[in-house]
Amino acid sequence: MKKITSYLLVFLISFSIKAQVGGNNNFSFLSLPMTSRAAGVGGNNMSVWGNDINLINSNPSLLNKNMSNQATMNYCNYVSNMNFGYLAYAKNFEKVGIFAASLGFLDYGKFKGYDELGNETRSFRAGDYCLTLNYAWHLPEDTNFNIGIGVKNILSQYEAYKAFATAVDFGGTYHTKKDFVVSIVAKNIGHVWKDLTTTPGQQMTLPKTVQFGLSKKLKKAPIRLLIVYDNLLKWNLKYVSPIDTAGQSNPFDTGKAPTDSTKFQKFYAKFGSNVDNFMRHLSFGTELLFSKNFTVMVGFNYRRQREFSLPERRGANGLCFGFNFKVKKLQFSYSYNQMAFAGGSSIFGLTYKL
Repeated sequence: MKKITSYLLVFLISFSIKAQVGGNNNFSFLSLPMTSRAAGVGGNNMSVWGNDINLINSNPSLLNKNMSNQATMNYCNYVSNMNFGYLAYAKNFEKVGIFAASLGFLDYGKFKGYDELGNETRSFRAGDYCLTLNYAWHLPEDTNFNIGIGVKNILSQYEAYKAFATAVDFGGTYHTKKDFVVSIVAKNIGHVWKDLTTTPGQQMTLPKTVQFGLSKKLKKAPIRLLIVYDNLLKWNLKYVSPIDTAGQSNPFDTGKAPTDSTKFQKFYAKFGSNVDNFMRHLSFGTELLFSKNFTVMVGFNYRRQREFSLPERRGANGLCFGFNFKVKKLQFSYSYNQMAFAGGSSIFGLTYKL
C-alpha cells in the first residue's frame, strides 16, 4: 500500500497543472461523455473496473486484457444538427501488453458561407476529431494496480480554418476483489501546435483537468455506487451567467431587499457559496446490476444542473439514466441526459466481441 501511495503522490506532483473550466479553453468536445455508459451515470465512470471497452473513454488505466478483441461504436444526436460519436477497438499482445485505438468526433453540421459583402459563397461543414492510442499495464509489485496512458491527436476544422494539438491522458486505478475501486486521472495535458487564428492574445488552450473517483459494489445488494470529483486542482468552478447579473448595476432599481450585514448572514452566505462550489466538482452514479447481462444506470451531475438552469426554474437538468444488456457477444446500451428545459440528448452504444 505504501508503494501505491508513493505512485499517487508522484502522479499528482508530475501533473500539477493549472486546471481550466468551460469558457476558458478550446477543444471543449474532449470533455463530452462520448459513451452511453459514462453518460448514464452522471457523465463519468472513471472508477469502474470491468471488461467493457467503453470504460477507457473516461480513464485509460481501466484498459485490461479482458477487453481484447472488443469493438464498440456510440452515437448521439446532440443538439439540433450537431452529432457526436465514438469508435474503439482493443487488442492484447501477450509479450507487450494491451493496446486500444479510438476515434471521437463532434460534427457541428452544415453551414452556408458568405463573404464580407453578404454574398453567398459555398456551404461548408465544421467538426472536431480526436484519434487516441491507449496502452495499459499492471505494476509488477501489485497486480491490483493498473496504469494507463492515452495519446491524443486532435484536429478542429471550421471551413478553411484548422487547429491541431497533441495531448496525453494518464491514469492509475487500484481495484480489489471486494469490488472497491479508486482511480485518478490527468486529462488533456499537451500542446497546441496550430491555432485557428494568429491574433495575439487569443492562443488556444486544452481543457486540462485532474479527476478522482471511487466506486463500490455493495456486498449484499446488486448495486454499484460511483462518485467522481472533477477539477481536483481548481477550486472555483462557478460560471456567472449574464442573466443572473442583468440589471444589478441599475441605480434606479429600488426593489432590492436591504442587505443584512450581520455576522450570521455573512457566514451563511459564505458557507452556502462554498458548499455550492464544492458540489460543482461532483457527479454521482448508480448501477443496478440485475444480472450479468442487464444493468440499469442512474446519475446526477450537480454542475450541469446549475449551469443549465434558469434563475427562476431548475427542473431536472443534470439527471440521467440508461441501461445496457448483452446477448451472447453483442452488447447494446442507451442513456438519456436531461440538458435543459427544451429537452435532452440520447446516446446509443453497440459493442461486439470479435
